[in-house]
Amino acid sequence: MRIISGFLKGKSIRFLKTSKTRPLKNAVRESVFNILKHSNLIKVKIENSNILDLYSGIGSFGIESLSRYAEKVTFIEKDKDAFYILKDNLIKLSLIDKSKIFNNTIENILVDKLKEKFNIFFLDPPFADINYLNNLKIIKEKKIFKKNHIVIIHREKKTNDNFDNILNIINLKLYGRSKIIFGVFI
Repeated sequence: MRIISGFLKGKSIRFLKTSKTRPLKNAVRESVFNILKHSNLIKVKIENSNILDLYSGIGSFGIESLSRYAEKVTFIEKDKDAFYILKDNLIKLSLIDKSKIFNNTIENILVDKLKEKFNIFFLDPPFADINYLNNLKIIKEKKIFKKNHIVIIHREKKTNDNFDNILNIINLKLYGRSKIIFGVFI
């Protein structure tokens, strides 16, 4: 797996070879970044953003964001194997100083550790996981989002999640089995 653009373009990222995680495919990742850069519906740009990468796995979204000049990325990954690869990737690419990394459940970190506000939220939960909706509710209740923000969620195309009273969906894209949802907190 390689970084697509930015000052780390072409550098490789180690990934986990198990069924526990599924790294975001390069084509889908590239499309997400193109939408962020060129869509008139989205008022947030990667450059200088503070990003919260939930279910971060090996960190492909957050690392790509840092390569594209995000100010900082906070990674949360509860799987120990994925966490160690994520940490190794950040060290190897000299990105550790622009990162915060947590090896814990998302709920614990959202409730107890995060006080700052974020521009971009990226969620890539396991496709069977619907608990991520509760994480969105916690983020909304704690108001840890800046006025101009975007929430990006990677789901399986067949999922039918209910975002009522949480998010206003502004864009939805399909890529093979994947669905990428762009929204803002209501």
